[in-house]
Parts: sequence; structure tokens; C-alpha cells
Amino acid sequence: MAVGKEEVEIFKARSDKRDYRRIVLPNSLEVLLISDPDTDKCAASMDVGVGSFSDPDGLEGLAHFLEHMLFYASEKYPIEDSYSKCITEHGGSTNAFTSSEHTNYHFDVNIDAFEEALDRFAQFFIKPLMSADATMREIKAVDSENQKNLLSDAWRMNQLQKHLSCEDHPFHKFSTGNWDTLEVRPKERGLDTRNELIKFYEANYSANLMHLVVYTNESLDKIQNLVEEKFSDIRNTDRSYFRPPGQPCKSDHLQILVKTVPIRQGHKLRIVWPVTPEIRYYTEGPCRYLGHLIGHEGEGSLYYILKTLGWATGLSAGESDLNLDFSFFKVVVDLTDAGHDHIQDIIGLLFKYIELLRHSGVCQWIFDELSSVCETTFHYQDKTRPISYVVNIASNMQLYPPKDWLVGSALPSKFNPSVIQMVLNQLSPDNVRIFWESKNFEGHTDKVEPWYGTTYSIERITSSTIQEWVLSAPKEDLHLPAPNIFIPTDLSLKIVQEKVKFPILLSRTSYSALWYKPDTMFSTPKACVKIDFNCPYAGNSPEAEVLSDIFTQLLMDYLNEYAYYAQVAGLYYGISHTDSGFQVTLFGYNHKLRILLETIIEKIATFTVKEDRFLVIKEMVTKEYQNFKYQQPYQQTMYYCSLILQDNTWPWIEGLEVLPRLQAEDLVKFVPVMLSRTFLEVYIAGNIENNEAESMVRHIEDTLFKCENSLCKPLFPSQHLTNRVVKLESGVNYFYPSECLNPNDENSALVHYIQVGRDDFKMNVKLQLFALIAKQSAFHQLRSVEQLGYITVLMQRNDSGIRGVQFIIQSTVKGPGDIEKRVEAFLKMFEEKLFEMSVEEFKGHVNALIDVKLEKHKNLREESSFYWREINDGTLRFDRRDFEVAELRQLTLPELVDFFNEYIKVGASRKRTLSVRVYGNLHSSDFKAEVSQSQPTNSLEVQSQPTKIDDICCFRKSQPLYGSFKGLSGQVKL
Repeated sequence: MAVGKEEVEIFKARSDKRDYRRIVLPNSLEVLLISDPDTDKCAASMDVGVGSFSDPDGLEGLAHFLEHMLFYASEKYPIEDSYSKCITEHGGSTNAFTSSEHTNYHFDVNIDAFEEALDRFAQFFIKPLMSADATMREIKAVDSENQKNLLSDAWRMNQLQKHLSCEDHPFHKFSTGNWDTLEVRPKERGLDTRNELIKFYEANYSANLMHLVVYTNESLDKIQNLVEEKFSDIRNTDRSYFRPPGQPCKSDHLQILVKTVPIRQGHKLRIVWPVTPEIRYYTEGPCRYLGHLIGHEGEGSLYYILKTLGWATGLSAGESDLNLDFSFFKVVVDLTDAGHDHIQDIIGLLFKYIELLRHSGVCQWIFDELSSVCETTFHYQDKTRPISYVVNIASNMQLYPPKDWLVGSALPSKFNPSVIQMVLNQLSPDNVRIFWESKNFEGHTDKVEPWYGTTYSIERITSSTIQEWVLSAPKEDLHLPAPNIFIPTDLSLKIVQEKVKFPILLSRTSYSALWYKPDTMFSTPKACVKIDFNCPYAGNSPEAEVLSDIFTQLLMDYLNEYAYYAQVAGLYYGISHTDSGFQVTLFGYNHKLRILLETIIEKIATFTVKEDRFLVIKEMVTKEYQNFKYQQPYQQTMYYCSLILQDNTWPWIEGLEVLPRLQAEDLVKFVPVMLSRTFLEVYIAGNIENNEAESMVRHIEDTLFKCENSLCKPLFPSQHLTNRVVKLESGVNYFYPSECLNPNDENSALVHYIQVGRDDFKMNVKLQLFALIAKQSAFHQLRSVEQLGYITVLMQRNDSGIRGVQFIIQSTVKGPGDIEKRVEAFLKMFEEKLFEMSVEEFKGHVNALIDVKLEKHKNLREESSFYWREINDGTLRFDRRDFEVAELRQLTLPELVDFFNEYIKVGASRKRTLSVRVYGNLHSSDFKAEVSQSQPTNSLEVQSQPTKIDDICCFRKSQPLYGSFKGLSGQVKL
């Protein structure tokens, strides 16, 4: 049978210069080929139409487990983990995920290694090896992944919704799998998990259920030849897609109010309706239309009313869990304490708004406006990383006809009121499921979800009950949104007079520094503006830090109903608290960007404290601080590591301590003080001319610094803020032990950080090369072979220009002290590998890293992040890549070995190490032993034994600091 190459016109964005071709191989594998001569990374994604819904009864998680197993080895490439090694060492990445009805495998890699990587990838689906030894080890990895999720509210609440559905529907299943479902229970039934795994693979992995996307710089004909050669041997057993039996909720599972206890502080309301899947009507977009209106945040919206009443701090609406056979429409409300006490009023207001939509009828002008925004978004979409692009398209291929593979449901274009009305009618009291989460329900529930242990109780609610809530709800002025003034109409591109390669310092005054970079790469009508408010008084105490945080969140709160229209129209903004003050960011279409920017600056200049909103935001911030202890243990280790290393930072517990006594008048007094001395670091990039950029900054200066009764004065030279990092002592291994803040968490974690030194091109490339070579070896040894834990990472670290490398491992099987021994054992093993490395191997690694460095930015946001990091750190090496590539070309293998011996090797005399150990409840005895352990006294013992940090603040004050790159005498380093 010949390869099919039907000429299907695949609809693509006007700005898309790539070429596409659909082919069908003789084995019925459907493929999309993408040729992009400009790409410097190649990628592929295989989407298999089999997921956790196909798990055999009593083997929950088998599809997910199979996804893990295919990475290990194949008959053609039997060396374990050689696929991942090949990709990582050639500057790439690889991953996979299992959903209800699909399993997606994907990778990207440097161009020169693509053919080999693709061949290895294809063997997953031809002849994988699933050894007994690897099977047992990877069951532990799946179990570790599940352990990571057990205290996550998102996972717990998702499973509870599944649990309260038809038991004979696959939606009801537990999809992840764990030790119990993949080892203990099968054994009890006399089943061999490996045999079941092979049976599942052979029964379900058929070429006719697969969709492949391949993305390279080659011509379509060359890609086609490559794909035919690599993928034609995948078996086609002509399997049918698994189709679930309709909606998973019958009458027993509807009209229920479920009260449940979350892990974190806070209250949340989830209102859920089973609805007709939008995928059946994706050009009509019924759920998109309804989600746009019910989730709107402008004046008169449901959220606006709930916010005004002080009952909610967030609301989202839209479709979820979608497939061809069923889906849900969800409205999720983040409640305040007062909102928790008015739950019936909130549900009443929601149904009141739904009733308003019914009476108003489906509005063509709203649909047309939404359609227009979607069309602009699609045609002016940013180019993304090839790996993200292929995953998205491969997923679309399972759901949409070929002409819409690139579009999916992104372009609702057919106005069909009856379809929207049909879904709107399904959002009824008869059809609703309400999930109400709060710690207040602790001790008042009578049921337990079996997989995550979530406690809950169920009450029946009738339509008449909800109708009573509607009638008794507050008589607020709910209405439809106004026409959106922020929709861009001028999408023309500015003419760039000179091709500026790097940001330039366009202006500098005592008030601000303006860095400017016109778009010379992406040709999109978009811009990026970042304004860093450097305020010395914003972070000089725990109180100041908390008040700065409340200030930024109040600013966002005040702007929300106005600026939400901008976000709908593709113009995004954010105001966030930083260590040195706060930052304003705008990104999106440049046409109306200045209107939004000037509104934000005006709000800052005229900031007033509204006590009712202050109390709501203070409550929200308090819960954020309280919930810190529910972070994953590995996140806690990273936090402590930063707290130890970074000067002038405050422990979260001190912020939590000061919060209860802060009042609105404290913020009233604080804001003028915070803003009284300010310096603005500004970055403006994209489709904006230099005179426009200068004009924007002049307007900001005039508003904040130069008007009558101005808020701000420039900084004194001595006040320019620095970012300084602790310089660890050479030859000393420091460690900081802490119990996990959540006593119920069984996971322990370690961050093993090795500090190398200040930003220096030659040193940087040695560190980067070590990380590139060691990354996959570390993952394979510590995660795949030793099974320490699902989260096992080796990565570089950069603290304000101070470079290093860190191992991050989370585990239930070993405590942090034992994990540290395994890290050191790995480094000794790696030392042998490095010493045995040939010059040819070394050159291959160097070339791979050069390719990574020469990779072009994909879009304006990515480019802006890169340059902003240089500005924010104060390093200002916009030409960093060019210089580091030059250093790499001259680097020799002996120099890399010398670097390893001096900075990384276990016991190296100049090595500077910090280990942060967080102990979960399974290893609490290890923690007690470590805390009671006495410190060594003689000099020989000191050299060989790690040095314990008892008090972070005392330690930090006693240590020398690296010099700051930023803020020296208020001067900009050029």
C-alpha cells in the first residue's frame, strides 16, 4: 500500500511561514510534517489514542505505568535510558503524559541529533523492552509520583469529583496508579504486572490509533522519507478507539452539595454541570461564549458583584474534562471568610446571572466581539518552542479534521444561538453538582474518598431550594459587559530605522533608566513594558514587606474591572511585589497599551486605601502565608536555600506574625513612605518606536515625580539597591536541617547546592557543560536505578549573577542525610566517567552546548525575559551568548576536568557546599538525631564533617557577601 498524501489544505495563521503536509503511512499512522527552515530545534510528538480509561479493572494506573516504561529501552537500543541520554546530551528535552483517552510522548533536540533521536523514539512503538527489573523499579517511580500528589488539593478534589460518579463509568477510576494497584493487588490475584503491561501494550498500541507530528528544518519531502523509514514498522492491529458510555453522572450524582475538607487554608466553591461537549460544536463555541460571560470580571458581572460584597477573591468559568462523549462546565469561586458565610446567596446570584443570560438571549454583538478577539489572537500568535507546538497539534489530531489541526477550537466563527442556548439550558438547578471546600468542615464529615483520603459529606439539594436561594439573593445590578474598548484595530508594524541587536540605554535621569529594544525579529504588533520600582523602604522590615505585598494586590484589585477588558483583548498586565519594591508588567498588542499603562500609573499616583478592600486583601495575603507550610518539601528546601543565600530577605514566619495587627491606617501611612524615594528601571521592547518609549517614560516621571505634591523623589546615590549573596566558605560543607512544616507529609527533600562563583564567561561555560553532561546521568542513577524519588533534578542556579549547581530530590524511601550520601556517591561515579571521556566525546558535548546557546528566541516574551534578567541582576551582558560561545570554542577537556576537581568533586579543597534537608514524618527520627548531634571541635574533624547551620539569620549575618552587580553608586554599568 502506498503512502497516502491527500492534498488537504491545512488552515494556518497569516503570520505562519512554515510548510505543512499530511500523510498516512501504509500502517494507517496519520502524520503531520512541518518544515521550518528557521528553526534551530527539531521536535516530534506521538499521540496514542489510549489512556487511563482503558485501564483493566483492578490494575488502576496501568496506562500511566506503560507511559513510564516505554522510555527505558528497546530491542534496537537495549541500553537502559540511552534514549533520554541521547536527547539530553544534545541540548534537548523529553517527556510524556497520560490523560483519560490519550497518551502523548514528545521530545526536542538539536538539529544534528534529530535523526538518531527520532529513530530511538520510533522504537517505543515498534519493539520496546520491558525488563522485569525495570518494571519493578518504575512501579516505585509511579508510586513516588502519586505520593507527591497525595496532599495536593487539585489532585484530591479532581479525584473526589470522579469518585462521585457512576462506578461503571471509566471517569470514576483512579488514573495515576500506585504501589498498591500495580504490585500488591495484582499479586494477591495471581497476576504478574509485567505480563499485564505487555498484554496491554500489544492489545492497545496500534498504528491506526496513533497521530504523529514531526517538526524539522528540512524540506517536506526529506521529512516524509525520514518518517516512512522510521515509523512504517509500527504494527497496525486495526483497533477501535475506546468510547466511554456517555455522561458519567446519573440522577444520583446530580443535585448534590458536597462539603469537603481541603489541605490548604481558604474556602472554594465549585459548581459543576455535565454538558454537551463543545468539541461537537467547536466552530459555534457555546462553552467559550458562556465561559466568557459567566467568568467576566467587568462592572455588572457576577464576579464584580461578589467582589463588591466582599465575598470572593477570584472566579473562573468554562469547560473541563472535555472529550467527544461528555464534558463538564465549571464555575470555580475563591471565597473570603464572609463569602463562606453567604454560600446560598452566592449560588443564588450565579443562577440569577444564568437567568439573565436566558432572558437577554444569545447576543450576536458579544459573539462577534469574541470571535474577532479569537481571530486576532490566532493570526498574530507568538511562535512557541517546537516541543510545545507539536504536543498541541498531536493532541488536536485526535479530535479535529485535518484542515483544523492547527486551529482546534480557537476560532469560533459560526453564530448559532440555538447551540449556545442548548448548553445554557443545561446549566440548570436540576443538573448541578456543588462542591464546597473549607477547613471549617473538619470533624463534620462522614465519608472518605479511598485514593487520597479526602473527607466529605453529601446533602441532596432540590431545584426549589436553589430557586429559594435565587429569590433571597441580594438585589444587585447584574448586567452584561459593555463593548470592549481595548480590542486593537491598528495592527500595523512600525518601521525600525536601524537593526538594533541588543537593548540600548535610551535615557537616564535621576528618576529612571530606560532600556529600549525594538522588534527586529518577530514582526508582530506586540510590545513588552517592564517597570521596576526600586523603593528602599519597601522591604526594610517584615512589616514593610507584607505591606508592600498588600499594596500591589490592592492595586490589582482596584484596576480589575477596568483592566479585565484589556486582558480579554490580548493585553495583559501584572503588578507584583519584589524584594526591592514592586514591578509593573504589560505585554500584548501595542495599539492600546499606553492607555492601560497611564491608567496604572494614575492609580499609583492617586492611591487611596479603601478599608473594606484592605480587609479582604489582608485576609487573602494571610492565607497565602499560612499555606506556605503546605508547599511540597522540595519547595521548602529551595525556599530555605534562598533565605540562607540572599541578603536582606525576611523569613515567611515573621510576615505571618506581623499580619494580624496590621490595619488599613498602617498602609495609609506606609505607601507615601515607600514611594517617597524611588528609582524606575524601565524596559520597553517590541512594536514601539524609540520616541514613543521616551514619551511613555516622560509621562511616568511627570505623573510621579514632577507634578505638584508629587509622591516620589529620586534616590540618593547611597540608596540605590543592591542584590548581594552569601559567599560560602571554601572547603566547608554547610547543612541546614528542618522538619517539614506540614506534619502530615511523608515526603522528605534535599537541596544539595554547590556554589561556584561570580558571573564569568569562562567559568559559566564550564559549569554549564558539566550540568549538560551530568544531568541525565544523575537522573538515571538516582531516579531510575536507585529510585530515590519521582522528583530528581540536577540544574544550574543563578542568584543575582552568583552561579552554582544544585541537586533537588524528594523522597519517601530515604531521609535527606541518606539522599546526600547517594548524591556524593553519584559525583564519585561521574568523576570516573569524566576522566575516561575521549576528546571526541568532549567535543560532541561542547558542540551540543554551542547549539543550545545559538538557539534564537522564539517570541518577544522570551527575548524580553532574557534581557530583563540581565538588567535585573545588574550584569548587563546582553551579548552573553556570543562571548560564552567564543569561550566554549576554546575550552579543552583538561580545563573541564580541572574545573570539576576544583569546584565539584567530593572533598575538593575549594568546594563550597550548602545542603538543605527537610524531613517528612517518615524520617522524623533522623531529624531528631541530626539536631541532637554535637558539632566537631578539632580542625581535622571540621574539615571532614559538615557544618550545621542552627539559625539562618545569625549564619547570614556572620558570612561575607559577594559584591553586587546591581546599584553600585547608582551608576549603570555599560
